Amino acid sequence: MIRVLLVDDEVLVRAGIRLVLRHADDIEVVAEAGDGDEAVAEATRVPVDVVLLDVRMPGSGGLAAVQRLKQARPMAAVLMLTTFGNEEYVAEALTAGADGFLLKSSRPEELIGAVRSAAGGEAVLSPGVTGHVLRTLRESAARDNTGAAARARELISSLTDRERAVLALLGNGMSNAEIAGRLGVETGTVKAHVGRILTKLDAANRVRAAIIAYEAGLTGTP
Repeated sequence: MIRVLLVDDEVLVRAGIRLVLRHADDIEVVAEAGDGDEAVAEATRVPVDVVLLDVRMPGSGGLAAVQRLKQARPMAAVLMLTTFGNEEYVAEALTAGADGFLLKSSRPEELIGAVRSAAGGEAVLSPGVTGHVLRTLRESAARDNTGAAARARELISSLTDRERAVLALLGNGMSNAEIAGRLGVETGTVKAHVGRILTKLDAANRVRAAIIAYEAGLTGTP
């Protein structure tokens, strides 16, 4: 079973998400919390595989809790639940260690699929969020005078042509299955490529790899 910690200050939102996840026979909500402090306490008390964490909450919000959750459960994936208009928080959440972003308005099957992907080690960038992520990164890069682009280009210099192609598609928010379809290969082949890419880039997860892809100029314009 995939054990989920659900964190949102709105009881009705938690109830709706919990109801959706009940339709998946391999997912179980094992704990809930209404703010960041409660989330960290629950993650310490109960083993969890995936944390669904609201970005904005009164008191101790999601952003403040990401790093603490990662310390409490290093192997747990943290997916930020967000809405349009919250893109200014993206860069901070990524820096703190978030493994992906999911719109609260996502369809039930997208939510279930995101939890499964996160539990399997894949970072999640909801199609509705990817554009905001890349836009935020572009604005951040415009203010960055530390040579992020040069560092990213140096990092990807060790990749093969096929690995660069995979990284570019990953950076545009595609899943392994979507990348496989685009390149005409098996999903397992893409997974192997992604593993090698993360190792070569010394990237902790797919989201960090996507950032490097953007900084190196491999991704399209959102």
